[in-house]
Amino acid sequence: MSERLATFRGAVSCTRARDVPGLTLSGTAAEAPDEPTALAFSAAAPADLPPTLQDALVERLGDGGYRIASTSGEWRLPASAAHLHRDVAAGFYRAIPPRPAPWSKRAFWRVVLVLAGSRAGLATLRWLRR
Repeated sequence: MSERLATFRGAVSCTRARDVPGLTLSGTAAEAPDEPTALAFSAAAPADLPPTLQDALVERLGDGGYRIASTSGEWRLPASAAHLHRDVAAGFYRAIPPRPAPWSKRAFWRVVLVLAGSRAGLATLRWLRR
């Protein structure tokens, strides 16, 4: 029995490393087209895995390994773990827009930066810190 772990749409970059993670797939999730996704495996990449895949599907197999299927082929990884990372910042900030800074705080920092731009202003800031 297999369980779908990630589905990528478009080009997927395959990054190999000597240390853990041994293989990282980076691309765009098919479920959310604007969401960059990275899937890192704790195993070495197969020797015949190309540097780029197209429309990849990753499944967790019942025996503890993983299967990577793409339009260019299929590969099995005997990895002990996989870590899925999704960048949800865009969706988060659409749902909860950042609060604008109060005018008093903006004015304060504008004055501080203007003072820091000159020697006399720096001396004034040092005197005010005492």
